This record gives sequence, structure tokens and C-alpha cells, in this order.
Amino acid sequence: MEGALQLPIIDLSSTNPTSLTDSLRKACIEYGFFYIVNHGVEEELIQRVFEGSRKFFDLSLAEKMKVLRKNHRGYTPFYDEKLDLVDNPKGDPKESIYFGAPEDISLYGNLNQWPPEEALPCWRSTVEEYYRAILNLGKRVLSLIALALNVNEDFFEKVGAFNPPGALLRPMHYPVAGEIDYSDDKHMHGCGAHTDYGMITILMTDGFPGLQVCRDKLQQPQIWEDVPQLNGGFIINIGDMVERWTNCLFRSIYHRVTKPEQERYSVAMFFDPSPDCVVECLKSCCSESSPSRFPPVRVADYLKENYNITYGYQCKFLFCSSY
Repeated sequence: MEGALQLPIIDLSSTNPTSLTDSLRKACIEYGFFYIVNHGVEEELIQRVFEGSRKFFDLSLAEKMKVLRKNHRGYTPFYDEKLDLVDNPKGDPKESIYFGAPEDISLYGNLNQWPPEEALPCWRSTVEEYYRAILNLGKRVLSLIALALNVNEDFFEKVGAFNPPGALLRPMHYPVAGEIDYSDDKHMHGCGAHTDYGMITILMTDGFPGLQVCRDKLQQPQIWEDVPQLNGGFIINIGDMVERWTNCLFRSIYHRVTKPEQERYSVAMFFDPSPDCVVECLKSCCSESSPSRFPPVRVADYLKENYNITYGYQCKFLFCSSY
């Protein structure tokens, strides 16, 4: 273990656009992870989301199972997610709940699933407010990433990545050993090693440690570095879709969460492109001497394949929604 990683800090209040995009490009090339500060999301809203998350995860299992995940919205119990079967053969000892856009509807109504209002007063309105705030923030960051790639700032919008946006909000809970069976396996982690499947992930934690990155997963032995929470900042990482668009110039980095020494909560927004969006290498990122490493792929096909690996065939109806 190398200790804490000093990630780049991207200040969205910068009045020098060239310096901002240059710093962002360097961060995406060298780290694949970075902090953003002065992002405009109110601390009071963030704390309300965490307060509601704690109350939700404190509900009985029977109550939480009433909103069990379907169409990739709702509660995911302990061990439901299997990201790394080598270190976490039973699955990840964490629980979470997925939310899509408040407007995300099918023939059967809104796809999001909510506990009763009397159990968690105002949590739905809080989560929906937070979702919209982070969605706007994510679009802003992706426009800066486009500029950092020397394409128009509306590149992702024009290729259909936001039509509609496929962002999923996910509060997560990592209990400490004793509250859950971590087994005698010394390698058990709170969240197995993986890369994220979408464009970017915007993460906020409660400040307790756990997140680690491995900047070279092929190196043996692997070197894992801690990523602490920065007060007032979000942690952002590049996902597989941006790595494919950029031909690995901007890297989707291996990361995990260690076995928690104290109860830990986090909230992540996963920015997936629209399911029908086709991701193919940017012309500026490939050449005869550096051909594209990936064939074009429809986002729905890529996500479905990866979610089926992660969750098993429970996800085969993932895109039976308004998409």
C-alpha cells in the first residue's frame, strides 16, 4: 500500500478556461480520478441526502425488500453485486438503492421505487432535488471534458449521450465487521475491484476512508492507493465509455472499497450515455500508428453485458423502460 493519493483538484470557479481544460486533460490522462471544488451544490442538500440514506438503510430488511431492485431501480441487498469473484467470492458486503431520473417513466408509471413517505418524510423530494443538481453538474463536467479533448463542448449532447441521459443515483452503505459476516477471508473488501461502465462517476462520501485506486492493474503486485474525501469537493472518475471514446487516452481506473473499520456511507451518480448512443473512437484519438482499440458499441448492449456479469441474469430486462 502506497498511502494517500494526491489527486488533482479542478476548481470550477476558475476564470481561466484554458487553464481549467488543460488541468482537466492532465488529470484524466495521468490519474483518471480528480476532485472538483466550487461546484455549486449546497452542503445542506448533501447532508440531507446522507441523513435520509442512513434512515433508509436503518429500516428493517423486510421494509427494504419491498422496494427490491427491478429495471435497475430500487434496493440491492448485501452480496447482490459481484464485482470481483476472486477477492469477494460471495459478492460485495454492501447494500444500496438505485434511482433514475424523476421523469423516468414506463407504461407502469415512475420506475423509481420509494419507501413509504411516513417512514422517510421528504426523502423523495430531497433525492430528486439532489439528482437534478448532480445531473446539471455532470453535464457541466462532461462539457469541460469535451473541450479538453479539443472537440466542441456540446459533443456528448450531439452524439446523443443525453437523449435521454442514463444517469443513475446510488446511495450505498458499508457496515462494519460484526454487523455482517465478512467471513475469514482476509481479502474480503467492502466493494470488489472494478471499473465503472459509464462516462463519469460523481461521488460524495461521509468522510470515512475506504476508497482505493490501482493505477496499473497489470502491475504485479498491484499497488493500491487511498483516495480520501476532500472537504467541500466531489470525487470524479472516468468510466469505460470515455475510455473507449478516447482510445484509452483518458483512463477508466480500477478501484475498490476496503473492508470498513467503521460504518461508511457514500452517494454516487453514474453517468451512463443514452442506451441507443453508439460509442466509437474519436478521430483525434486514433491514427494509422495508433488504431482504435475498441469497435463501436451501442451503450445498451455494453451495459447489459456488464450488468449481467455483475448481477447475473437478473438484469436481462434492464432496459424495459421509457428508453
